[in-house]
Amino acid sequence: MVASLLNITTLVAALSQTQTNGDSKLGTSDAQQLGDFLSSSTSDSLNFSMLVAGAQPPWGAKTADNSNQYTDTPDTGVTRHYDFNVGFAKLSPDGVEKDMIVINNQFPGPLIEANWGDWIEVTVHNSLDEGTALHWHGLLQKTTPWSDGVPGVTQCPIAPGESFVYRFQADLYGTSWWHSHYSAQYSSGAFGPLIIHGPKQYTRDIDLGPVILSDWYHRDYKSIVLDVLSVDFNTVLPAAQPDNALINGKNDFNCSLADPGSKCVENAGLSKFYFKKGHNHVLRLINAGSDGVLYFSIDEHEMEVVSIDFVPIKSYKTKVVSLGVAQRMDVIVKATGKKSSTYWMRSQIGTGPGCTGVRHPTSSQALAVIFYDNSPPSAIPTSTPQTLPSDTPCLDAPLSLSEPVYKIAPSKKPATTFELDIGFGKNSTGNFVWNVNGSSFVVDFGDPALGAAHKGRTDFPRDWNLYDEGDNGTARFVVINNSPASHPMHLHGEKALLKDHSVPARSNLSTRRAGHNFFVLAQGPTTAPWDGTISRPSNPTRRDTQIVGPFSFIVLQIDSNNPGVWPFHCHIAWHVSAGLYVQFLEQRSKVVANKQIDAKLGETCPKWLEWSASHFVGQIDSGLKMLRVRDMSEFYNGLLKG
Repeated sequence: MVASLLNITTLVAALSQTQTNGDSKLGTSDAQQLGDFLSSSTSDSLNFSMLVAGAQPPWGAKTADNSNQYTDTPDTGVTRHYDFNVGFAKLSPDGVEKDMIVINNQFPGPLIEANWGDWIEVTVHNSLDEGTALHWHGLLQKTTPWSDGVPGVTQCPIAPGESFVYRFQADLYGTSWWHSHYSAQYSSGAFGPLIIHGPKQYTRDIDLGPVILSDWYHRDYKSIVLDVLSVDFNTVLPAAQPDNALINGKNDFNCSLADPGSKCVENAGLSKFYFKKGHNHVLRLINAGSDGVLYFSIDEHEMEVVSIDFVPIKSYKTKVVSLGVAQRMDVIVKATGKKSSTYWMRSQIGTGPGCTGVRHPTSSQALAVIFYDNSPPSAIPTSTPQTLPSDTPCLDAPLSLSEPVYKIAPSKKPATTFELDIGFGKNSTGNFVWNVNGSSFVVDFGDPALGAAHKGRTDFPRDWNLYDEGDNGTARFVVINNSPASHPMHLHGEKALLKDHSVPARSNLSTRRAGHNFFVLAQGPTTAPWDGTISRPSNPTRRDTQIVGPFSFIVLQIDSNNPGVWPFHCHIAWHVSAGLYVQFLEQRSKVVANKQIDAKLGETCPKWLEWSASHFVGQIDSGLKMLRVRDMSEFYNGLLKG
């Protein structure tokens, strides 16, 4: 945990920002600070102090503790428009040059920013030579299931040279991210931050915006997926181990460790942040990695955690936080350091129980620099690191630390319970794959499950791993992990909550249930099966991504009130690539009756089918990163033919 691991000898970058990150400004002094909300007529970021006397923010008098964000979403009447071009770029985020997939020539990709209740419209142009699709992580997609961005499930891929318009409501507020859901494209750079302004239960002076943490791979995602699906287990694990870690898309790398033939420049440049002495700074942490749990800390500073995923929580103070893949956390940091000093910000890849590990032990940590008011720009920090857990396990913090501000009690008797057993082994072709209840997921890009369900089909292929919740009111998932690896399990779709009119309007306790921002009812080792005890039963943890540890279980519960087909999968790119995925058909009768589904699928499927009829599709994914492993020889031959 010391800077000498990277042998930092200068803060003067050897590469330009354009060489490392394209047109992105994240990690530089030009990075945008965020206000409390956006103007209704422009994208200007405003602060509460700018409101005239008697004026209200876009969400009015709603606060984090007096409003149910699942039912009280305002309708602002505002649409925020974004235009994304998905293309290739040759960049060197840590000094090692790589062919990357980026949006608008930015790595990380552009910030999407909106107010709670706004509509977001993103026009996506595919300039790749393969399909693509973008997913807006954690949003409910109520009434817009075709905008969830999962090829083979909610749409066909966007064909090369084609475009598609995603339109959805910012129905929750807080910090999230968007990313490609076609194969493991996002591990090559196709991701960016998504910030939705809403009520805040904390006081802050400066919002520094997204702090995107990630592990990083120097190889192309396709070659990694091929190796993690190998017939030789000695190839599987090393392929999944990252080469490095990044903060806002930047870090340095020891070029003596670079692969032969790589183009590598040391001291590529670190991300930089700027603190004002005595002020409270909001940092919006996002784990946009492909594999690892990341331990985040700032030398000699304490953090106050105020939200996880899209859920405001009762705050607590800590010196180190951990985030699994796809998890988010808002923290407040008071600038208590010396005005003339600099401090290290650190993101450490977990290497303990449940973790994949790292390829190079000395490249397991990303560094960034925090400057104060009078810090010399060349001053290399000599700050003291925080103490990490001795074994840095790939696990979540205890459920006791994540109590939501707004109380909601889950139903004690769900209508349906699904037991989902996670396993690992060889398939019929000898390739190593993950499975759920003995079935490894396979998708058909040209036949989205949402469209099949809309047509009234019930004969879904076994390897679609599709479970029908029917029209039941609640569903409980008992997830049992029979493997030594941890899995950050993510559920797409809603967090919709039904109002219970027996509860006084001003009460902050709802006796109804959360939707797909699931309740985490319990967790524990498989050696002691769940006995029905619920952690904090009147107000359990709510979030959209929860880690199930090695040889452990988690118990989750949702409201089944969002018509659609919703993926539930491990968010480790290489695990879902290898089949660790199921999907839930919810409110079947309403899906069948929804006349918009055919029209929306018609915007991508005919063009995809036309393009794929004349091109080899190396299907490394369902938009959820799944290799079609029915015939590996066909896949390999297709790659060789180009």
